[in-house]
Amino acid sequence: MRGASALASLVAAAAVALLLLIDGCGGAMYKVGDLDAWGIPPPSKPDVYSRWAKSIHFALGDSIWFLYPPSQDSVVQVTPVAFAACQASDPVLKLDDGNSVFNLTTPGRVYYISAAPGHCRKGQRLAVDVPMANGTYLPPTANDLAAFAPMPAEAPAGFESAALGPAGSRQSAAPRAAAAGGAGSVLLAALAFAVFLL
Repeated sequence: MRGASALASLVAAAAVALLLLIDGCGGAMYKVGDLDAWGIPPPSKPDVYSRWAKSIHFALGDSIWFLYPPSQDSVVQVTPVAFAACQASDPVLKLDDGNSVFNLTTPGRVYYISAAPGHCRKGQRLAVDVPMANGTYLPPTANDLAAFAPMPAEAPAGFESAALGPAGSRQSAAPRAAAAGGAGSVLLAALAFAVFLL
């Protein structure tokens, strides 16, 4: 009887150890912005999402949670170029269930915007820096730097300008600067990134 009891105790201890190990491997989950919901920032806090992201030291394995009314909004993970242009048409990943969780599994900068028309241009966008497993951050790429260049103002309807891309389609200044690849555009992007860090 003592053997069965010892075996049961050993199995129970192993199960508890396994649960603790699994729990310790999972990262933290952060509610985006610590707000009631993912939405257009109020006029009094236009930079709420960038300030929130800077206030948290994310780690590999963490998750970020977006809470919003699914009938009114969504969240998409996008490339740096799409982030700069507030372009949600070709996302890396789109979630629209109102209770969206993105796992941070790769080091580097990750970009999220609202896919609701006009919301990103009103500040509903988020960039998160995820460090490597040793806690160091990857240096920003040229596209990362361009993602924080100032967004161009919308031109009045019917206004033709140099901002027109191929076949007359609109192209924002950030992707044009990234495509140009000149030293001036990289310098401008680096300056914009430095201002972002302040």
